[in-house]
Amino acid sequence: MDGSDRPYVEYRKVSKSYDGKSTVVDGVDLDIRKGEFLTLLGPSGSGKTTCLMMLAGFESLTSGEIRVNGRSIQNLPPRKRGIGMVFQNYALFPHMTVGDNLAFPLEVRGVDRKACRDRVERALQLVRLEGYEDRRPSQLSGGQQQRVAIARALVFDPELVLMDEPLGALDRRLREEMQYEIRRIHKTLGVTVVYVTHDQQEAMVMSDRIAVLRDGRIEQVADPETLYEEPQRSFVARFIGENNRLHGKVLNVDGEICEVDVDGEVVRAIRIAPCQAGDPTTLSIRPERVAVTPEPGLYTNELDALIEDITFLGDYLRIHVSVCGTSDFVIKIPNIVGHGALLAGDRIRIGWTPTDCRVLDPETEGEVV
Repeated sequence: MDGSDRPYVEYRKVSKSYDGKSTVVDGVDLDIRKGEFLTLLGPSGSGKTTCLMMLAGFESLTSGEIRVNGRSIQNLPPRKRGIGMVFQNYALFPHMTVGDNLAFPLEVRGVDRKACRDRVERALQLVRLEGYEDRRPSQLSGGQQQRVAIARALVFDPELVLMDEPLGALDRRLREEMQYEIRRIHKTLGVTVVYVTHDQQEAMVMSDRIAVLRDGRIEQVADPETLYEEPQRSFVARFIGENNRLHGKVLNVDGEICEVDVDGEVVRAIRIAPCQAGDPTTLSIRPERVAVTPEPGLYTNELDALIEDITFLGDYLRIHVSVCGTSDFVIKIPNIVGHGALLAGDRIRIGWTPTDCRVLDPETEGEVV
């Protein structure tokens, strides 16, 4: 970050409609700092790619404004915005060598031949593909092709790089490798990156901040830890990591602590959403924050539960229990000595602290991610 108070990229009341009736992007306000790695995260149809394409210049705005470095870019064609782009399908020219693919954006900008060769060589070093300049894309693996696509986006030294689901075509192992490679490149160059994905784990690994989108609107913008630990809305809690949701009615509000009636049980939790006694609400608690068979009186919230199923997943066990009228409550416990004492059908006591449980807005019936 450069320490400037002015955002490098600014979305101001940005909306997009293709038919004049329904909105794909609805009044988005978003500031992106210089040198930041910001991810637009959301399910299909949330508007994240459209937000990216409007910044790139491949989609027009229906209303609002986008500014880069204090300058409105509405009337600039894509080629004059100086933005690097990386797509999921690589978009490499199959008839060109790797070197020629990388040289192409330099040639169209009028860079002389020697400087072009130097920049291509530097870009290949950056993505660890030295010596590959004479190969064609068809002679490369998927991961190598994606590295070339990243190198091409960076070869002309843009200050802003946009990436649209760039790892979607790779298998899991390659995806994980490329996540850390892209993060390494970002830290090396300090370039501003706006990244689009629907994969919340990918967003958590790579981002300085994440903007969670839903139905064309931004639900929350924060760093990964804050989104996970302090979701502001039920949708964010569900979309970022796994969590249990309990539906109930607020009984009492005492400062930041609420007492909530959940199927006849009283649960104490931290108030996030505005609420008062009598309001419906959704409680959110992460599976790893739930203790199994704690010492009596150790936790403010202690409830009886029935083990429905236990799944062994290597380093931890995933336990499904029935509690508070729901049978899909999940607990994660480490795979340590003594876990074999737990069996399906057992009745157990579980507990958690109020600070690990959050009072959020009530979920809409039938709502899905």
